[in-house]
Amino acid sequence: MIRPIVFTSLLACLAGALAAEDTSPPEVLFATHCAVCHGDDRLGALGPALIPEALRRLKGDRLEAVIAHGRDATQMPGFADQLSAQEIAVLAAYVHEPLPEIPVWDIAKIDSTRDLNPEYVAPESPQHSADPMNLFVVVETGDHHISVLDGDKMEVMARLETPLAVHGGPKFTPDGRFVFIMSRDGWVQKVDLWNMQEVGRVRAGINSRNIAMSADGKWLAVANYLPMTLTLLSTEDLSVVEVKQVRGKDGTPSRVSAVYQAPPRDSFVLALKDVPEIWEVFYGEDPPFYGFVHDHRDEGPLGYDEPFPVRVVTVPEILDDFFFSQNYEYVMGAWRDGQGGHVIDMVIGQKVADLELPGMPHLGSGITWQHDGRQVMATPHLREGVLSVIDMNNWETVQQIKTEGPGFFLRSHEATPYVWADVFFGPNRDLMHVIDKDSLEIVKTLKPAEGKTVAHVEFDRYGKHALVSIWERDGAVIVYDAATLKEVKRLPMSKPSGKYNVHNKITFSSGTSH
Repeated sequence: MIRPIVFTSLLACLAGALAAEDTSPPEVLFATHCAVCHGDDRLGALGPALIPEALRRLKGDRLEAVIAHGRDATQMPGFADQLSAQEIAVLAAYVHEPLPEIPVWDIAKIDSTRDLNPEYVAPESPQHSADPMNLFVVVETGDHHISVLDGDKMEVMARLETPLAVHGGPKFTPDGRFVFIMSRDGWVQKVDLWNMQEVGRVRAGINSRNIAMSADGKWLAVANYLPMTLTLLSTEDLSVVEVKQVRGKDGTPSRVSAVYQAPPRDSFVLALKDVPEIWEVFYGEDPPFYGFVHDHRDEGPLGYDEPFPVRVVTVPEILDDFFFSQNYEYVMGAWRDGQGGHVIDMVIGQKVADLELPGMPHLGSGITWQHDGRQVMATPHLREGVLSVIDMNNWETVQQIKTEGPGFFLRSHEATPYVWADVFFGPNRDLMHVIDKDSLEIVKTLKPAEGKTVAHVEFDRYGKHALVSIWERDGAVIVYDAATLKEVKRLPMSKPSGKYNVHNKITFSSGTSH
């Protein structure tokens, strides 16, 4: 049987009756009451990992409140009547302490977690009448499920449980049949959209950022913060192909901020969090020669007869947020805490331009379209109410569009004249701007749900409908007519954080993130 991911937390494991007079050290308290669910090493077992990387958004009073009062949509009860405030505070502080050393999560460890569904039988054709290319996978983080949506009827076809805290967009095989979903705890889940069944899952990392699919559909790359590795999986059976230690040229270990597929290059491109380098990992049979190729193992430089050779590109700053040109020859990179950005020519491996990008751009949500006969790219900013529109020929700013607050996502489609931009942060989080691609002016501002966060648009394969999330636990997916901007339908969902259309993703639509 597939091992269930029990969404317990510290609370459920503290049920061992900690008495108010217990003065044991926090390590002993954890080993006695928590390790059974969260592992002796705090890296997770039936419950999630209890480490700072996984608890970044749950600190101090918030974490103590969860321990005391429980958490909705999980099996986490409250323990205020069993634990003293001091005990709760001690354990909350302990799980936020860094691990004494970087844990080992090698091929053997990963393979030990691989769990294939014995009840899964691969069908020879889709077992439903919906258009396989117009399905949506909706990630519902409110109760840790995905819903599969018929993009023609706008009806939910299936709902499946996922690992806790899915993060990063799901990735589809080139034929659109299988979808891979990743959690912050490093679990990778494979689902067959022909029969809506889980094929299996494996834990590829301890704290992970996102995944990328190779252009041929054979390999899945998993970017890990912890233990600072890139894990390469076979998409066929989720077996581990290789685990690459990520260290800079000077030996500095680095977290992997993100991994991207570069289809024309037969490579994965890595954004690194701790060193000023870009890594390009080749999986094709005949990778181009760029000079310095290294895998940072003890053997030294590799020949191209070795699997997954690595090219290292030195950059002026640590760039941990990327956007690629449509031909994947250029990378636009930014650093989360800085102003501005750089353009890196991936052919020559050098910076070729600077970018004017105020207010912490979110390049990973950028999109492109044709404007006045030239290709432009637009990105939201996480700290300023502005959208930057950049000419991708000369890398100059075409216009900065003022919005009602900082945004998180941009979306469009080749068949629509509009760009949709949320106002994710601040008091106007219930607004959605609709912007004309030609005039670069806001033509309408929607308010789908008063006082609730509205975010993340995705279009159907034809660009006829735009789907918008009410990003709340008691939320919904709202279907809009993309031409009239009128609401068509509202589907109740539990914090639908993202929606992903099969056709748009596998064709690398310019209106959606890649």
